[in-house]
Amino acid sequence: MPLSLQVENALGDFAHGSGFTEHGGVVIDLDGTAVHEDSGRVTVPRPVELGLKALYERGRPVVLNSLRFPLSVMRTFGKEWLAISNSPIPIVSMNGSQIGYVQRDEKDEICFEEIAAFPLSTNEIDACLAGVDALLADNIRDVLLFYYPRDWRMGEIIWTPVAAKVEHVKEKYKSASAVSAVESAKLQEQLHKEEICMIFLLIERKADELMAYQHSKPSSFFTTKGVDKLSGAQAAAEYIGFDMKSSLGAGDTTMDVFLNGVGMAVQVGPMELPFRGLHSTIRVADSFELGDVMFRLAGIQELSNAISIEEKRVGKSG
Repeated sequence: MPLSLQVENALGDFAHGSGFTEHGGVVIDLDGTAVHEDSGRVTVPRPVELGLKALYERGRPVVLNSLRFPLSVMRTFGKEWLAISNSPIPIVSMNGSQIGYVQRDEKDEICFEEIAAFPLSTNEIDACLAGVDALLADNIRDVLLFYYPRDWRMGEIIWTPVAAKVEHVKEKYKSASAVSAVESAKLQEQLHKEEICMIFLLIERKADELMAYQHSKPSSFFTTKGVDKLSGAQAAAEYIGFDMKSSLGAGDTTMDVFLNGVGMAVQVGPMELPFRGLHSTIRVADSFELGDVMFRLAGIQELSNAISIEEKRVGKSG
């Protein structure tokens, strides 16, 4: 469907008034925003693919900003997204705690190259574990602790206090590299040995059928102080070299705080979010409409590029 006149006008005003075509980029959340889930299958919708390709071809940087850990991005979207971008993909992963590129190595295998990471301190890890101990002391045993080491090859590791549930957890959370049920003291020792970028604490319920990265309750996620999807996006923008104030951001949950730091915030889906872009804010129905927004922005970029080339040509001939 064509974009509404209101959205068309907002995009034009933003692109021309913010410096997007010269200094801006696009920062997008994945689940519920840029990708679509249908019957358990997660895909990049065709409109999103077309919009992304158009932006890449016109030289605008695109950053993925997700709760997912690097291996999850690589396994789920890596091949497909690299085919779209035809270049390394900058990602802000695990709620801003690790930044880098998904790319192909010298053997043409998909890998991750870190730019920066912001691990939890030992005290922060211990504070999280103290909360787990308090739950166990109250005889709440359906606790799962997901943790994500800085070494991206280790992926997602899950701990349960109930040894008999290990197989159940393995079956339910297939994204996990390992599931353990060691004693609390041993868990603390293991966490202290590694640099841990993020911890996710879940009290498992029967109605809860989502993978860890699809949860959207902020209090359940633990990153080091001051680190979130906004700080991660800002760090990525500084490294890559684009201006957040001139950029478009898109997200769908209250975890997507980076929407407060971009020029245009695109709220995707039905949830009313408290975030507002520095220049403007629009709402789209779903990832399909977001794809149309990105394609339209690429069209504005193409026109700007053509005008710039013509101005240079006229200047030289004059």
